[in-house]
Amino acid sequence: MTSNSSWGDRTSGLEVAKVYAQRIEGRNVLITGVSHGGVGEGTAIAFASQKPAVLILASRTKEKLESVANSIRASYPDVDVRTVTIDLGSQASIRQAAAEVAGIVSELDILVNNAGATYRTRRLTAEGIEMQFGANHIGSFLFTKMLFPLIEEAARQSPAGATRIVNVSSHGHQLSPIRFHDYNIENKEVPPEEKPQVPLSPTFLKCQDDGYMPMIAYAQSKTANILFSLYLQKHLQKKGIVSYALHPGAVTSNLGREHDEEMANAIASTSEYWKTVDEGASTTLVAALDPALDVIGGLYLSDCQFFPSAEYTKNTESAERLWRLSEDLIGDKFNLE
Repeated sequence: MTSNSSWGDRTSGLEVAKVYAQRIEGRNVLITGVSHGGVGEGTAIAFASQKPAVLILASRTKEKLESVANSIRASYPDVDVRTVTIDLGSQASIRQAAAEVAGIVSELDILVNNAGATYRTRRLTAEGIEMQFGANHIGSFLFTKMLFPLIEEAARQSPAGATRIVNVSSHGHQLSPIRFHDYNIENKEVPPEEKPQVPLSPTFLKCQDDGYMPMIAYAQSKTANILFSLYLQKHLQKKGIVSYALHPGAVTSNLGREHDEEMANAIASTSEYWKTVDEGASTTLVAALDPALDVIGGLYLSDCQFFPSAEYTKNTESAERLWRLSEDLIGDKFNLE
């Protein structure tokens, strides 16, 4: 259970940050996927409002990233805001970005894997992995691995549970489990447990000529975000590090800019209320800061409260299988021991 049961879909990220100011002041925070008009920007502003020691913003486009950083510096001139350029679709870029972060801070208290993308047509990472899975999950997996020594160092100097790894997922995960037999989304035959577990509209099942199913690809990547947190929860609590996944809500942002009108309308119909980016940041702030979450009592949050995710996101065997697949796809082990 979270600390504040009255918070919900209209709660401001700035309000959450103010309540948990002592959990931010003097600490090092890194947020990926920061750009104007997105949840990452709202999250960054909320953290900046309460005097972190160093606030690191990471995103792909340097000019857009610096624009957000300069805006935050103007509003909060006492905050040390740094920027790191990262392309989560390139493992070389991820490794370089992590090296840059290690040159800025020696410990990292809070990592927010906020970056996410959705595409209408097939794209591949530099390594040939389907882009939504490759950037939304594999990229964050590798970045977390590369930053893990900094996270461990922070945990050694902090109360148990105060060091957090937060993975921004989506209710979109409900559209698909991990397609282990078809993770590149080529419309290969998969066993029943890897198919959608609920009836879906034809729009969400739309398949391109090359076998690509864009919404299934997105859903798979969001399921992966939750299973990532599940694995981290199981293996890191003894180190004083906890992880949560979350749905930021239906947020008015640029995330779905590639959707055609049919898809955009289908997505619009899934929510009665569309949040501002500040409201969209609030659940991330709860997942990162709420002291009631120092001891794991749930996995997935929505509207600032714990929320039931699909059953397949709670399967520890699937989490372990995804971890092994992720290690294979980065060509390296991610050892948490």
